[in-house]
Parts: sequence; structure tokens; C-alpha cells
Amino acid sequence: MQRPSIFMLSVMTLIVGLVAGANISHLSFAPAAHANQSDATDVDRRYRELSQEGSAIQEVSTTLAKIAALSAPAVVHIQSKRRIPGKGTEEETGSGVILTSSKASGFFVVTNGHVIDKTALDSIEIHLHDGRTLQPERVWSDPLTDVAVLKINAPNLSAGRWGNSQKLEIGHLVLAMGSPFGLSRSVTLGIISAKGRRQLKLGQSSEVLNQDFLQTDAAINPGNSGGPLIDLQGGIIGINTAIASSSGGNEGIGFSIPSSLAQRVMEQLLEFGVVHRAWIGVKLDEKFDAKIAAKLKLDRMMGTRISDVFPNSPAQKAGLLFDDVILSFDGVDVQDHDDLINLVSLSPIAKKIQVVVWRGGRKMMLTIVLADRGEMPPTSQIPFQPEFGTPVRAMGLTVVPLDEDLADQVGYSPQIRGLLILKVDSDSALGHRLEPNDVLGAIGHTPVTSVEELNLAIEETHSRKSVVLHVHRASVSDSPEQLVIWRRTAQ
Repeated sequence: MQRPSIFMLSVMTLIVGLVAGANISHLSFAPAAHANQSDATDVDRRYRELSQEGSAIQEVSTTLAKIAALSAPAVVHIQSKRRIPGKGTEEETGSGVILTSSKASGFFVVTNGHVIDKTALDSIEIHLHDGRTLQPERVWSDPLTDVAVLKINAPNLSAGRWGNSQKLEIGHLVLAMGSPFGLSRSVTLGIISAKGRRQLKLGQSSEVLNQDFLQTDAAINPGNSGGPLIDLQGGIIGINTAIASSSGGNEGIGFSIPSSLAQRVMEQLLEFGVVHRAWIGVKLDEKFDAKIAAKLKLDRMMGTRISDVFPNSPAQKAGLLFDDVILSFDGVDVQDHDDLINLVSLSPIAKKIQVVVWRGGRKMMLTIVLADRGEMPPTSQIPFQPEFGTPVRAMGLTVVPLDEDLADQVGYSPQIRGLLILKVDSDSALGHRLEPNDVLGAIGHTPVTSVEELNLAIEETHSRKSVVLHVHRASVSDSPEQLVIWRRTAQ
């Protein structure tokens, strides 16, 4: 590492010249069947050239060998046998890595939860690098990340060290270690192919909440699950967890849980026994696309759209509304709904967070105080509260009275009064005329500032096929009043 230029040259040569199979013409030779003395001398010369000019490549090779030798004693092979009702015994094999933690004394094996899921302690075997076999004293598991931690106790154990996955860049070299197909102490070389892979449907990952995988082309096969992904400083920057394959074997697309997530889960499990996750109390639109973004006046698809806000939640208290698009969370741009889930759930509980939302054609900043996800009531038990929004079935709208505080948050002047439209049903006759965040000020000549006044006005005009609505729109300069025709016959 004393000569960066030589090291970079050697990396390029290793990848381009060796892995890709490129010819290095001045080093290649093919002696004739009847070589004379001159030919033999030429062969000797070329061998000497290879010895000298291959030193840069040899430097990389030596570095990789040192990383493998340093890391190997911490890598373990895991075998588990679980009883499946009606199916007998099922065997599972995987890998793991020995680590230590500031949250608890001793040694621990970090692996994938699915490797030891629903398996008794005495049915789990941990095979060490030196041939010893151990059984764990205790197991912690977090299904929402597919991370498990196993407490082990034995003399002369060697632990690996966490690296920093947040410093990784696409193209960085990495080593994958583990026991593919039961072949322990296997090492493969590759690069970081991509970061932030989410929305994966990979068997055991179907219930994983926190998906933020590293993608690598280092060969990962069945049995590698739970093994470490290692950088060129010997740091563990990922826990290998899954592959994308049509054949069941390596096809150059493997996924690892980044160390920034795996280490946090390990420490939470050791300190609390569970992983504490934050919660803001919104339902996100998984079908948010460019078409919806354009309707909300975004120049491109970005962030994630709120499709519901739960009553008494941190989001409601902060003033988040239906159809808000969350663009930024705690200074980090939000890529999609899974990205926001990760950012929220892995943030400290009770922390005050600045969020940037897109509302009514402009950006605005709100402050939200994160709550504990463990205290979140099941969605089915969240009561509907009239003050949060009231459905008006006749019009296909959900509305809430606009007071001065809410007007300021939405972008209206304090003088504007009426009913703020939170939602327009997809089958509403007003679907192409009204938008969320519009304010309904009057029906005909009758002002409406409450749901009761609105229902009364609807009843008074029930005999009319067409009714004039007086509407304000924050995205229009100075929010002038607009006239919208509500044609009852279109319902």
C-alpha cells in the first residue's frame, strides 16, 4: 500500500489482463516442438521477464492472500437440523463470521436468520476453521433483516473486524468467504456491482423489511449465506444473504447485507434482545410512478408518496398529509418507499428529523419526532378520527376543515377558509376537476367551513343535476377562486 500507483496498475492488470483473459503479447510464448539452443535461451529470457514484470500483479495477489489468511480463522461453517411437522427433518447449511461487540463480552457468530431459523440449540453445529465443532449457548434473530447472532464460548477464538460499507463505491474489489455447497474455507473475488438494491423477491427475503443490499459479482452459491464480504483492508463490509439465479448457482449476481445495517442489528440484539425501530405513521404508495408524479407537478419521479396518514401518529402531529411526496429525510434524498422505510426504521427513536415534502407544487420543510415502531398499533386497530379527515360519499372526497395553522402548512393565506381536500376517490365524478390540497370554499352561494355545512349544502342542492363549486388551489398564484362544475349525472 506504499505505492498507490503501482497498486492501481496491478488491479487494472489483474482484472483486465488475467480475469478477462487478455493476452500480454510480450510475455506469451509457445516453444516449437524442436527448439534449438537459441530458442531455449529465448525461453529463459522470457521467464526472467515474467518474474520481473509480473511483480505488480504479484503484489495484488499477495495482498489478497494476506486478507484471506487473516480473515479465514473467523469464518465458520454452520449446519442445522430442524424438525418440520409432517415432513420430518430438514437440514440447512450456511456460513458465518466470528465477531466481538462493545455491547456484550465474549465471541459471537453473525449469520443469516434463515440458516438457523426454528432450530434448537443442540441441533446447530458451528464448524471452526481449525476443525473444532461448537454449539451455540444462545441465539438472537431479527427476521426483518434476516440477521442472526449466536453466542459461542471456546478458547483461542479469532474474530474478524467490521468494515465501513458506507465508504464503498461501485467497482471496489471485495472477497466473499464461506462454505458454498459445503466446501468450507472457499474464497472468491469480485467487485461491488451496485448499492442500495431493494424490493427483492428472494425466498427468505420476502419478509425482510430493511432491504438495502450490496450487489456483488463475487461468486456466491448455496452455503455462502451468512458468510462475510470483505474489503481490501480486511474489514467485513457485508453479510452474504442471497443470489439471483435461474439455475440455483452463481450467475454473477449476489446480495449482501451492508455492515452498517448488520452491525447495528447485532448490537441492538445484544443490548436489548430485540431491534428497536422508529416509526412515523404513514402508509406509502408502492405504485407511485412517473405518471402520478407528473400529476403532482413533479418534473420527474422522486421520493415516495403518502397514501395515508395514521391518526395520532408522529406524521399527523408534524402536519404530513395525504398526497405529500417525501423528498428528503434527515438531509438524505429519498429514492423510493423502501429507502424511506430503511431511513426511518434505523434512525434513533425520539430523534427530531427534518423532512422535505412536495405539496401543492412546491417544497416545504416539516419537523417530525420519531416514535417506537414496537408501540405502533396494528393497522386494523387504528381508529378513524373525524378530525383527521371525513369521507363525503356523495362527492367522492375526503375533507378536513381548513384552519389558520393548517392553511399556513398547505400554502394558503390565513384569510382562506373552507374544507381542505385530502383525497379524491378514483371513481369520483370530480376526479379530473379537483386535486388533493384544493380548498372547497362554497357550493353555489353557500359557504362551507365544516363537514356539517357541506352535507347540508349537498342536501339542499340534491335536485340540481349541475352544481357550481367555489375552489381555491395553492399551486395557482395567490390562490384565486375557481369555479368547478359538479355534474351529478356523471356519478
